[in-house]
Amino acid sequence: MKLSKAWRLGSLNMKDMHQILPQHHRHRGQLKKPTWIIGLISLVCVFLVVAYVYPPQTSSACYIFSASGCQTLSSWLPPSVRELSDDEIASRVVIDNILNTPPMVSKNPKIAFMFLSVGSLPFEKLWDKFFQGNEGRFSIYIHASRDKPVHSSSYFVNREIRSGKVEWGTVSMVEAEKRLLANALKDPDNQHFVLLSDSCVPLHDFDYVYNYLMFTNISFIDSFSDPGPHGSGRYSEHMLPEVEKKFFRKGAQWFTMKRQHALIVMADSLYYTKFRDYCKPGMDGINCYADEHYLPTFFHMHDPNGIANWSVTHVDWSERKWHPKSYEKKDVSEQLLKNITSITESVHVTSEERAETTIIPCMWNGMNRPCYLFARKFLPETLDVMIELFSNYTTKA
Repeated sequence: MKLSKAWRLGSLNMKDMHQILPQHHRHRGQLKKPTWIIGLISLVCVFLVVAYVYPPQTSSACYIFSASGCQTLSSWLPPSVRELSDDEIASRVVIDNILNTPPMVSKNPKIAFMFLSVGSLPFEKLWDKFFQGNEGRFSIYIHASRDKPVHSSSYFVNREIRSGKVEWGTVSMVEAEKRLLANALKDPDNQHFVLLSDSCVPLHDFDYVYNYLMFTNISFIDSFSDPGPHGSGRYSEHMLPEVEKKFFRKGAQWFTMKRQHALIVMADSLYYTKFRDYCKPGMDGINCYADEHYLPTFFHMHDPNGIANWSVTHVDWSERKWHPKSYEKKDVSEQLLKNITSITESVHVTSEERAETTIIPCMWNGMNRPCYLFARKFLPETLDVMIELFSNYTTKA
């Protein structure tokens, strides 16, 4: 009888089996598809794609979705890749090729000393003492923008180049620098280029300066980020797209640079034109000075690891005025000069109200060394005392 029942149970079809099984499994509610979640995620994705491809151009648009604005949004979005213009591609190809070409080897490498002056150089006699005995290791170039210089040293005779008018704070300062570089580059033995003013004095003897500049592979170009009104506050959006605000830098104009860097400055037209046209006094109500921003920004963009980010020319800004401190005769002493030559850290102060200070060690081939080879602004009345002190304060390499 049991076998008969078992056989009958085994012969039941699926319909019968469902009738025999407990009924509480038959009425499970059908799962609802989470369509609202999928729709929400889709909307968020669309929003992010649109924000990435077409970033907000106004501050009001930034704050529609978040109180923290565009800065928060851009911090976790992937960086947008901008398509370069033909001019940018051509410029970068030239610059990269110059930087990647091995430097030309000279049998007689020289330093080009380039003086930017309005006329006669008041410290020619001091520089004469500096250059003595080192003939063949240096070249001199003078850009006299106003008066024909009267010389007191034979080293400076007939060293003037064709000069143009120079006005403080205008791009004519940069134009004068480029004229000096162009003339100095004509001599293939010039391997390093030093820009000096008529108020500059040497702080060391020639051998020390020569070894300091020639036996390192970087240029001493001042460049730092200043978010204050006298830094990035001078930036103009007319410089877009080639020069973005995040790359805008500030620095002293008194540089020394190796030959490859001098070549890319002369090869550049694209970025120079941006600063010529949109970085000038009174531009959109802002006073921008090309000599303080063009080279610091240019080198930060194209070879940031190839520059020291500090200048080897000392200047005292402690008075916090528009112009640095001028040294009078009563200020000059052996102790003053030793104090300057013992400085081993470069200091940058921002123009913000809180005036943030950044201090970096002056590194030379991996070693912390004194920062300064030259100093300014020394008044002409200090000449005699500087000559008297020269052999005492200068040091050997």
